[in-house]
Amino acid sequence: MVRALVVYCHPCEESFVAVVRECVVTALADAGHTVDLVDLYADGFDPRLSAQEHTDHRADPSTKPAALVYADRLRQCEMIVLVYPTWWGGQPAMLKGWLERTWVNGVSSQLPAGGGPPKALLHNVRRIVAVTTHGSSKWINAVEGEGGKRTVTRAMRASCGWRCRTRWLAMYGVDASTPAQRQQFLDQISRQLRRAR
Repeated sequence: MVRALVVYCHPCEESFVAVVRECVVTALADAGHTVDLVDLYADGFDPRLSAQEHTDHRADPSTKPAALVYADRLRQCEMIVLVYPTWWGGQPAMLKGWLERTWVNGVSSQLPAGGGPPKALLHNVRRIVAVTTHGSSKWINAVEGEGGKRTVTRAMRASCGWRCRTRWLAMYGVDASTPAQRQQFLDQISRQLRRAR
């Protein structure tokens, strides 16, 4: 069994994404995993990167209050599950801001003093799962390049080491979906997460 950090991002509790979050948490708990839920809106997380944070991007994470709140939780989990809607081809601003303000030098990776590629630090994370919805079709998202998918499967994964695996669980065309199609997606989430290790 693993420690799963579930990062949820949606402003409306009556949304389908809120139902997806409950499905994710239930499936993980039923599989015996420990679940640590982060609700960015409930936390009142501020996604804005300040000028000082940008200037101090190489500084120790102890100087970055947003990073301190989540750093230990990132270091202790073995699985990260992101639950969010895809807006404008990527993660919502709140989630993107969370990545920019918490996956910082000294937490997710170490920037070498003389330059060069960053060294991954989150070797504890063995799996990243994105569970997301898209209003548009898979074809339209493919044409747009699926920037949000690349953020998860490439950029985030690079901070977790080469053994980390990723899973992309997406419902395309959710705006025109039927209740049966939405239930099918929830069933898929449950099956996938109950097997995840």
